[in-house]
Amino acid sequence: QLVESGGGLVQPGGSLRLSCAASGIFFSTYVMGWYRQAPGKQRELVANITTGGTTTYADSVKDRFTISRDNAKNTVYLQMNSLKPEDTAIYICNARSRLRSYYGQGTQVTVSS
Repeated sequence: QLVESGGGLVQPGGSLRLSCAASGIFFSTYVMGWYRQAPGKQRELVANITTGGTTTYADSVKDRFTISRDNAKNTVYLQMNSLKPEDTAIYICNARSRLRSYYGQGTQVTVSS
């Protein structure tokens, strides 16, 4: 089970920190990622962090977002800075292994003045 939290309404230029708490999986063996789904758009991968801590980002969020994980807490984070209206979306946590992939329900992020 993946449970996201930390979404909300923020003004342009503001920051939010999303959390995703995992249970029922051997967390440290999973690649963790954050996707987002905006109305009328395809789901896109925002950021990824491997079991070894290697991170990748979509070009649209590079240098603004930071993904991290705490294996002791079974939690992955997404620090989002310098938010823009185009970042508005439902942010969805993903846990992926070689054989399985799980998604959370998502948390809404709205960037608006």
